[in-house]
Amino acid sequence: MAEKTNSNMLFANFNQDFSCISVGTRKGYSVTNCDPYGRVYTMNDGARGIVEMLFCTSLIVLVGAADQPQSSPRKLQIVNTKRQSMICELLFPSSILAVKLNRKSLVIVLEMEIYIYDISNMRLLHVIETTPNPEAICALSPSADSSYLAYPSPVPSPTSPLATPNTSASSPSSATAPAASSSSQTQSGDVLLFSTRTLTVANVIQAHKAPLSFLSINSTGSLLATSSDKGTVIRVWGIPSAEKLYQFRRGTREARIYSMNFNLVSTLLAVSSAHDTVHIFKLGSRDLQGASSKAPSETASSIGSPPESIDGTTQGLDGGYEAFIEKKKGNSVSSSLRRKSMQMTKSLTHSVGGYLPNTLTEMWEPSRDFAFLRLPTSGARSIVALSGTMPHVMVLSSEGYFYSYSIDLERGGECSLMKQYSLLDSGDEFTSLDGTAD
Repeated sequence: MAEKTNSNMLFANFNQDFSCISVGTRKGYSVTNCDPYGRVYTMNDGARGIVEMLFCTSLIVLVGAADQPQSSPRKLQIVNTKRQSMICELLFPSSILAVKLNRKSLVIVLEMEIYIYDISNMRLLHVIETTPNPEAICALSPSADSSYLAYPSPVPSPTSPLATPNTSASSPSSATAPAASSSSQTQSGDVLLFSTRTLTVANVIQAHKAPLSFLSINSTGSLLATSSDKGTVIRVWGIPSAEKLYQFRRGTREARIYSMNFNLVSTLLAVSSAHDTVHIFKLGSRDLQGASSKAPSETASSIGSPPESIDGTTQGLDGGYEAFIEKKKGNSVSSSLRRKSMQMTKSLTHSVGGYLPNTLTEMWEPSRDFAFLRLPTSGARSIVALSGTMPHVMVLSSEGYFYSYSIDLERGGECSLMKQYSLLDSGDEFTSLDGTAD
């Protein structure tokens, strides 16, 4: 069944602390405050396919829309809404699928590449070549101090036929072979953690057997939530240790995961899916499901954060995936690494191994949800977040609506719909639950 959408709305998302909503339309873009709900900025200067904020600052990153002749999805603009000025404009080799940013890093996700910039001066720090990632599955820590990037690992799963050593591996000087071979791989269920501070691989997590569907990092950059395209189990991992801390059961029927977000204090995790429901899971401090009280696992104790380079330049790049794997597996791992210049790119492909060992935590029975809600309409894509100031669950719908639900933080259970607003010009007014405008 096709997703229900509003033909005028091309994009909607929360900012990093869930206090504002950025919306892209066929006419332009807008910024809306969540609580109290209200439009704070509108600019109609052409279609916008991506609109991302930097917290509540006046800096906004804009990307054009594909079906508009004067608006290219390959063009990225950074604007200052307060001064109404353009900070910079960049053109990429293919369509921009996602933009992530914190106070130090700007990450641009293309289907086959991820670009990392220093947001203070827009200097290109790094380009990572990835396996095909048309859904732009990627997460960046909102924290600039613990700034990690998570994306599907190009490493084949140990059970995959691709895991056999490639005796005819192409030489590092071949510029086309790694990309060609990576395109033939199916997406794995493994996550690569990359430090945007040191520009080195921090860890590889064997998160799921099925391909990944969504990744989310909490506000402090210490937790990573993962889901597969089955969508039945959600797992939460420590960053950068890659220790599995929680395992949650969303449901028994497979469902596409649309969004996952931790609350600001990392005690709850909200998940929306194609089943028109939102599940809220409680993280709490209940012995981290038996993980935190135990001594660190062999892997966690032997693999820490990569050493930081003094100046973040060549030293940081020398760590790389090859060094990371050899540290874990000695010289028994067959890997192929191609490095370009420091300013441009290092691709991570063909490496085999480097996985966390299976532990007793695999036998955990996944925990059920603490609270849940049902969306008022079916068939729409949704993005969920938890308010940082009120006991509210907030949902953005692809039909162009903002829903606010109340949640009982003590007892959980079903959340109740309190308010519904339109995200677009025609419905800035409040719509009561009987469908009439106030």
